[in-house]
Amino acid sequence: MTEQEALFNYCLRIGDTSLIAGHRLSEWCGHGPILEEDIAMTNIALDWVGQSRTMLQYAGEIEGKTRTEDDFAYQRNERQFYNALISELPNKDFAYTTAKNFFLSAFNFYFYQELKKSKDETLAAFAEKSLKEVTYHLRHTSDWIIRLGDGTDESHQRLQDAVNAIWQFTGDLFEMNDVDKLLIDKGIAVDLAMVKKHWENKVKEVFAEATLQLPQTIWMQSGSKKGVHTEYFGFLLSEMQYLPRTYPEAKW
Repeated sequence: MTEQEALFNYCLRIGDTSLIAGHRLSEWCGHGPILEEDIAMTNIALDWVGQSRTMLQYAGEIEGKTRTEDDFAYQRNERQFYNALISELPNKDFAYTTAKNFFLSAFNFYFYQELKKSKDETLAAFAEKSLKEVTYHLRHTSDWIIRLGDGTDESHQRLQDAVNAIWQFTGDLFEMNDVDKLLIDKGIAVDLAMVKKHWENKVKEVFAEATLQLPQTIWMQSGSKKGVHTEYFGFLLSEMQYLPRTYPEAKW
């Protein structure tokens, strides 16, 4: 594997996770529990899609085959995506979405803090810009975790059930392979073991205030960095890619 091939895959990972998380969260548009939160979730979804566009554009430049961010988003099949598994999980209820977004936002916050130190100037600039958005995402989702966890008996139980169900997908965020090793040695990529320590401390801190219990599940789902996904992902892609695949020459 060359450095160019590794960097291409690395950018796809980042861009794919943001794209799928943004698409999934956009499904809440018009269905939020209150108007203010409906707008907040839509804005976070737009942030993620914007971050995805930057990374997929850069992936196209690295690949050098004239593919655009639209090509990467709409013309790839399921096994050609490398998004974190947690990003593709269904929304279910508001507690489930909140727990999922909190875990992902906390990861992004510490990941981008490290990525802005990258020797790749494009990645470093992207991380610094994205960190401003992700800081809000983490604060917003943390507030909702505390509000629901330390709220009514029902809100607490719904959130605890959501955390218990989603926890098995968090380990996938921190898996590393040969791509990571090559780029870490070059000073380009992030050592996810370091990110995991900060992430775990943040989760414990917020859960303590929210009176939530950390799940004791040891076994974790994995496979995103090999293009392996959950049973939900194919259905998500069929909806997200329907228009450009049905009308490939369509222009707005």
